[in-house]
Amino acid sequence: MGDAGSPFSAAEQGLGYIFQPRFALLKILELSESSAVFLEKEDDIEFISESGIRSLGSLKHKAGGDKLTNLSTDFWKSVRIWLAYYRKTGGIASNGRFLLFSTAELSEGAFLSLFTESAAGDDDRVEQARAVLATSTSALIGKIREELDQLSEDELNDFYSRITIIDATPRITDLPALINLHLRTIRRESRTAVFERLEGWWMDLAIKMLSGERKEPIYGYEVSDKLSAIAEEYRNDNLPITFRGRLPDGQIDVANDPRLFVEQLRILDLSATRIRNAIIDYYRAFEQRSSWARESLLISGEIEEYEDRLIDEWSRYREIVFEQLSDTGNDEACLVAGKELYRWAEMETSTLRIRERVTEPYVVRGAFHILANASPRPRVFWHPRFLDRLQQLLGIAA
Repeated sequence: MGDAGSPFSAAEQGLGYIFQPRFALLKILELSESSAVFLEKEDDIEFISESGIRSLGSLKHKAGGDKLTNLSTDFWKSVRIWLAYYRKTGGIASNGRFLLFSTAELSEGAFLSLFTESAAGDDDRVEQARAVLATSTSALIGKIREELDQLSEDELNDFYSRITIIDATPRITDLPALINLHLRTIRRESRTAVFERLEGWWMDLAIKMLSGERKEPIYGYEVSDKLSAIAEEYRNDNLPITFRGRLPDGQIDVANDPRLFVEQLRILDLSATRIRNAIIDYYRAFEQRSSWARESLLISGEIEEYEDRLIDEWSRYREIVFEQLSDTGNDEACLVAGKELYRWAEMETSTLRIRERVTEPYVVRGAFHILANASPRPRVFWHPRFLDRLQQLLGIAA
């Protein structure tokens, strides 16, 4: 991004592009769940009410201190867009309403104040608009004046009556706090994380709409459902799952990965696919824990207590599986026992949850791999003789 003071800076333009979807999220949260929104269809933003009324909104994110004057192109360019829609949809029979959202403030005494939400009436709009337009020598304004002159007096009165200006609209940096007002049922310490996840999901929908991948509007109930689902993950008996489907950066090298938990699996002679899955589970669990820690979602000592539970259950099953092995047991029997112990950890430990409603499998599977990767001595192992082999290789006391 260019320097804020540079004549070549595109900072305000860039903010305007980001402002659009974030502002749309705020408005859809304010509207009923049956409402819907389009981006960049008939205008910057378009709201559809349950009754079918379409409100076309022009968004103007202006530099600080900008003023909205009688001949501001921000207003008259929007009028041209709205006029085209008004005529296309039947004039007085049109289902359109027209909104200008601008972060700029109206200039003192501007006739545009007749279009604000607090204006008492619209009797003077047509005449004052004609008077203002007549003072302009701009070619653009001239074209708009000609198009307006094609409307009858009744149509002009009707058209102008549909326009509302919302000046001093909150700036992009103010929107998160306003969106958070709709998150009051969520614990205060979790609201920032919930907002970030909701906005991330919303931005993905916006990109799909702008790219043409999504043709239908986004409905208010979709936002409510998603917000509810995200909020559920921040309850006391749950934790957010944000690494489902994620993969480590770079290529997964099953044959040469030097980590201890991978070596343990290679000793069991597992397939490359199973070892690759284990590497992915380790990555997701490790990154997920880091995310929980960054968001301060974990209770002090919670991870340590959880790992102690896993080790206790692992040691109990290990004793069952290794019970029939003797010190001189053959290698094949040891391999079978090790595979069975690992199969149990991979497939039969779904009830060993860090919290009751955290059911994502990679949390448990990855936790076992984290324990199997502990240095200098793994806290869990699979092959009955792995610790002896490790002692020989690294001189670690078993």
